[in-house]
Amino acid sequence: MQATAYTFDTDTRSGSVLLDDGTPVDFGPDAFAAGGLLLLRPGQRVRIETADGTPAGPITLVTLQTL
Repeated sequence: MQATAYTFDTDTRSGSVLLDDGTPVDFGPDAFAAGGLLLLRPGQRVRIETADGTPAGPITLVTLQTL
């Protein structure tokens, strides 16, 4: 599913995204590392995957949204 990067802490490599309905969801460093990203800027469109496939589930992967 798609979301927008909301916060990102370069020290902890964790942050949060906003779902398209405006709901904030946090992600940890493991989800960030799984996507192979080096940096994330607020406002970037991202693709996320969750453990249970629901928007509220724990995020397991954060990658950049590509067309």
